[in-house]
Amino acid sequence: MWGMARIDEWKPVIAMLVFDLISAVTTALIKAALEEGLDRLVLITLRQLVATVFLSPVAFFKERNTRPKLTLEILVYLFFSAALGAALSQYTFFYGLQYTTATFAITFTNLAPVLTFLIAVLLRVESLNMKNKAGAAKIIGTLMSFAGVMLLTLYKGVALTHQAEPSGQHAEAEAAAESGKKSWTLGTLALLANCLCFSFWLLLQSKLTKKYPALYSSTAYMFLISSLQGGGLTAAIQRRASVWVLTKPVEIVTVLYTGILGSGVGYVLMTWCVEKRGPVFTSAFIPIIQIMVAIIDFFFLHENIYLGSVLGSILMIMGLYILLWGKSRDASATVPPAKEEEDKEKQIKS
Repeated sequence: MWGMARIDEWKPVIAMLVFDLISAVTTALIKAALEEGLDRLVLITLRQLVATVFLSPVAFFKERNTRPKLTLEILVYLFFSAALGAALSQYTFFYGLQYTTATFAITFTNLAPVLTFLIAVLLRVESLNMKNKAGAAKIIGTLMSFAGVMLLTLYKGVALTHQAEPSGQHAEAEAAAESGKKSWTLGTLALLANCLCFSFWLLLQSKLTKKYPALYSSTAYMFLISSLQGGGLTAAIQRRASVWVLTKPVEIVTVLYTGILGSGVGYVLMTWCVEKRGPVFTSAFIPIIQIMVAIIDFFFLHENIYLGSVLGSILMIMGLYILLWGKSRDASATVPPAKEEEDKEKQIKS
């Protein structure tokens, strides 16, 4: 009995580590595919289409008896959810990823929970009381995260790793340095836009899940609508039909892997963990993706790791964990006494 309880306790941990690994490989594959010339909008469209095909049967069979009626109001929510959470969010992330590094891009995404908290406070969705420890932790965590972002963006520092440059490329790298700085700035702004899109999407999702609680179905609809949005925009911008043809192995692997595993399996794992252990537990595992990406970035994409990135990352992750601690304290303080007693009884029995 005790052994089974321990296994059940570890299942969400294992699920989140698998999710982190899937996300890290997804980021590295997308970076490689974009550098090979794959169009960003084409990638979004095809990835979401593959994810729709994968998740639709899961949603149909899992929620066939509990799925609410699809109304016009829900469709409007789903349209904006697809635009913010999939189309715009992915496009800005892909843009930032193309002009920075995989490690930098994935580090920047740690800012999303912090921005979500700030926007929620401004909209009065989230409470903030500076007189207790939880409120002070939220403020300290937010400030630390922003300090990490500033350090990450403005200070590069010395290279802590030394990837050997092929002969003849040093002069080209020097000549492109100024152009690279401009591209890096644009990439950083795109990643900031990505965090904002994701933050607004999270707040929108909190309303959508109340109105349409069928999580798998709403996500399948979101994937479908975002693929239509991406496809329509691609058709309007790109007049060449050849842009849709995937000729390189890395492009085909990226579309299939990111669609099936990155979007489909990744979402199922994360949703299951949120249901089992809550959003704070799930969020706590997100920074681990960064470590995995840094390893892939160095060994497979051959990118150097710089002091500014390491110091900025440490500040951001510490700030995020302090913020999450503050939110968990708030959540535990609002647990009803009856629920608290019920949880204690379950712990004693197990």
